[in-house]
Amino acid sequence: MKPAPFEYIRPHSLIEACKLLAEDEDARAIAGGQTLVPMLAMRLARPAKLIDIMRLPELAGIRAEAGAVIVGATTRQAVAEQDALIRMQVPTLARVLPWVGHPPTRNRGTVGGSIANADPSAEIPLVAVTLGAEIMLATPDGLSSMPADDFFIGPMLTTIAPGECISAVKFPVWAHKNIGVGFFEISARKSDFAFASALAQLALDDDGCCIEIALGVGGVGDRALRLDVSSLVGTRLEAAAVAEAVHAVSGDMEASSDLHASAAYRRRVAITLSKRAIEQARTDASARALKGAA
Repeated sequence: MKPAPFEYIRPHSLIEACKLLAEDEDARAIAGGQTLVPMLAMRLARPAKLIDIMRLPELAGIRAEAGAVIVGATTRQAVAEQDALIRMQVPTLARVLPWVGHPPTRNRGTVGGSIANADPSAEIPLVAVTLGAEIMLATPDGLSSMPADDFFIGPMLTTIAPGECISAVKFPVWAHKNIGVGFFEISARKSDFAFASALAQLALDDDGCCIEIALGVGGVGDRALRLDVSSLVGTRLEAAAVAEAVHAVSGDMEASSDLHASAAYRRRVAITLSKRAIEQARTDASARALKGAA
């Protein structure tokens, strides 16, 4: 099939793009187009106007800020995957990016596009929710931001309003020296959307005790979820303590069923992967501590 007719516009500034989006509720922004273009071809999306934001300089680049790394919305996923700053300061994002789609789609797909699409199984929104990232928004009146946990409200649904455009994602940087990351996902084929996934980032002190931990799950319900396992802070993350903490927070985990997996399967797998992710993150942090002491 071919897309339904639409008007293509390439604005010269971010302000102009926001004004165009505000003027027509049927207008859509497009950057990498890895999700929107197939939807256009199948006529699942029929925007009256396509606003091409890919070449706007305000939306590009990766930079460090006090206590954070800011990734521009139009930064291609393949660029972020190879970026040294992200590898050093946002290791969770570096860990999951190779699992996003396939190399050709990462060459075109953007970080902001994945956030805007808000697929419950997508890896980049999972990182944003797990770390408590800020979604930075451009509007006709200026800039604003909101926590990722408030931005995602359901499958393919966000709080973004007409005239607003994602400008960047602000990922917090942990100041601890012994940081470890764990990530697992289950899917029908590698690079397909996950039936369930779990991502953990934690930090250990020099004695091997946990001093900070973040855990998130994706693909289980209608959006990525951050699970509160702060009870593990101060422990050595023994297997029994990890299992108890994960099971304690999994009772409130809402899961959904579809043609691919049942809710019960997704919940069970998410619990198992969460425990494995924490174990992997602990091992990763311990290895960094040993390397630093050598």
